[in-house]
Order: sequence, then C-alpha cells, then structure tokens
Amino acid sequence: MTTGSTAQFPDHFLWGVSSAGHQIDGGDEHADTTFLEHVTPSVFKEPAGLADNSWNMWQTDLDLIRDHGLNAYRFSIEWSRIEPEQGKVNTAALDHYERQIDACLERGITPAITLSHFTAPDWFARRGSWFNPQAADWFADECTRVMRRIGDRVALAVTFNEPNLPHILAMGGLPPEAIELQRACLDAASAKAGVERYRAGNVAIPEEFDELENGFKKAHRAAVAAIRAVAPTVPVGLSLSVMDDTYVTEHGRELCRQKRDACYGTWVDAVQGDDFIGVQNYEQLVFGDDGIIPPAPGEPVNGMGTAFRPESLAHSVIYIHELTGLPIVVTEHGASTDDDTLRCKFIEDSLAQFAHIVRDGVPVKGYFHWTLMDNFEWISAYDSRLGLCSVDRENGTFARTPKPSFAVYQHIVETTVL
Repeated sequence: MTTGSTAQFPDHFLWGVSSAGHQIDGGDEHADTTFLEHVTPSVFKEPAGLADNSWNMWQTDLDLIRDHGLNAYRFSIEWSRIEPEQGKVNTAALDHYERQIDACLERGITPAITLSHFTAPDWFARRGSWFNPQAADWFADECTRVMRRIGDRVALAVTFNEPNLPHILAMGGLPPEAIELQRACLDAASAKAGVERYRAGNVAIPEEFDELENGFKKAHRAAVAAIRAVAPTVPVGLSLSVMDDTYVTEHGRELCRQKRDACYGTWVDAVQGDDFIGVQNYEQLVFGDDGIIPPAPGEPVNGMGTAFRPESLAHSVIYIHELTGLPIVVTEHGASTDDDTLRCKFIEDSLAQFAHIVRDGVPVKGYFHWTLMDNFEWISAYDSRLGLCSVDRENGTFARTPKPSFAVYQHIVETTVL
C-alpha cells in the first residue's frame, strides 16, 4: 500500500456485512442517543429499546454471516458500554467484545471495527461532545484502551462513521422543520441534563456544522495516532457518506461541484496518511438548473425517495479514490425498501459494475453490505428496512429470517473472482 504506515490488509478480498451497536444490540442505556430518544420533543420516532437483542444473540448473527459464505464483519465497539462514566472502565464490556472478536476468527470471519458509529457516552455529550477541546484526547484514550485489548486480532479500524453527514443532509435539502426539530431536541436534552450545551454526533444544527466537523477531524487524527501506537500493523481510516452526484445542465454542474466541495473536499487533508478511506453509498443525486431532479413518475424509489441507480456505487468509489488517492473499503452499501425483489436486483446490478472497476485496478480492499438485518435506523426507528434478514421483534423472539437477497449476495460472493 502506498501510505506512510506499514499496515497491510489481508491477502484476500473482504466480503461482509456492516452493523452498529446502538442499532442492533439493545439496552444501550449510557449512550447519548438513548438520552436523546427520551426527551420531549425528540427527533427520534421511538427509542431503540432492545433493538435486535444482538448483545445477547451475537453468536446467532455470526453464524448467519458464516453460513452465507461471507468472510468479514464490520461492527462497532460502543464507547458508552466500555466507559459508562468518565474514568470508570467496564471490563465486562471489553470482555464481551473480545469474545466476539475471537468467535469471528473461529468462524473464519475477519473482524473490522468502528470506534465511533454516531453514538458516544452520555457523560461525553453533557460535556459538549466533539465541541469540547478535550474531546480528541478522550476519544484517543478510548481507542488506546480498545486496541490494547483486541488490536492484535482485527483486520481494520474505522475511527468515525460518516462524520460528513451533517453537510450531506444540509446539501441534500433537509427540510426546515427537520432542522428545527433537531434544535428543539438538543434544547430539551440540555435542559433535562442541566447543562449549557448537550451535543451529539448525529443530531446537529446548521450553525454548528463546521465546528462539529472540525471536532471530528481533530479527534480522527488523535485516534489514528493512538491506534498506530498500540497496533501499528492494523490499517486505519474513516468512512464518508458518499452520494453519486451528477448533473444534466451547466448550472447543475456548478451545484454538483459546490455540493462535492462542501461534503467531501474538506476531508482530503484530514485523511492524508491514512491506510484507506471508507465509502458508504446508497444513492445517486442528479442536479439540474433548479437543484436535485426528482425521480420520474412511476420509477421505483428507495426509502430515501431516490431512484435505484446501481451505477452509483462504482461511480462513488472511483470519485473518492481519485479525490484522496487512498485505497477504498466499501464500508456500507444497500437499499432501504420493503420490496426485497428490488433489493435483489439492486445488489446484482451494483456488484456487477463494482467488480468491473476492481478488476480494472481501482484499489478496493473490501465490500460490506448494510446491513445484516432490519434494525433501528435512527430517526425513522424501525420503519426503514435495509436488512438481508428480517427480525421478529413483535413476538419478542428476535428470530432472524434470511430474505432472498441474502442468497443473492451469497451467490455473488461465491462466484465472483476479483
């Protein structure tokens, strides 16, 4: 790899799925997101609660991954479980993650970890979250703690998940009422916590976007240094939310350029020297003279209201590689839809074009589909379904049932040579 570190990826392509602790584990009572879910008004439709009960059923999840022919799993290490109170480390949580890492390896699954997948400890949010001048040091301490325990067994470490998301949402036309609801939610949280500014990584207001992203960038550099100090052979980077931005008019071209500069260009310096950059792609946006052009009438759309455009994955990978010069890991890609036949076709068509660019030499080290199973999708709670498995939450069994799309993905993995 052409980077400044000695880290190396495994000698095989990573085919996997991604997940996040707060979205699947359940019972994440010390997280900032949990606190925000229980204020009035809240931007979250409902609390995560037990989610998919993966804190207790993680071995079932690993069996599903293994039995469907995948060789990798990206999941988050939840800071709020490890340090529920500042300075007090829960060694039982570290034990849990160590068991999970070892169980991955026993099943032939390569573990990839995310150190911050939106959520953080409640105590951290009460102290201003990523706006606090000490935030980078606190996060670096957490990364050091985690890597000392499991750094010898993980394939790659993602510091932050989509830290550019605030600008992505703003440039995508987030409605004013959604912005005001986030503001009201943060105000309610600050009042309930009795602090001046209760803040979180995935609930933000426009006048603070730049300050928040600067906090992420500073913490990322501190985290990279901390991880390399403990586990110098582990590849480290962050993941960006990346839409396939394109245009059909000259003014649309300028709008597209402005969007890319604001959402991706500002991250180029922050990731230089990293071992990879994660790309998380779900959709394509087409710009015209008046902004984003909506799908044609009757055209199938995903849960985000955009058309299914399988070329968006390959386009996004090429763009981010050319922008940063870094190797790529597709850390997320999928479709929010209740119609699994649409998901099946989307996976097939997307991965066909994706495999072509990998064979052509674009340095991609792995692909992680989002996600293993239907889960808690943040503000939309359980209404948005992106899983390769359904989950029986209504009857309390949390039974996982593979959808046909999981078999489609398995077949592609088994028959694709990269």
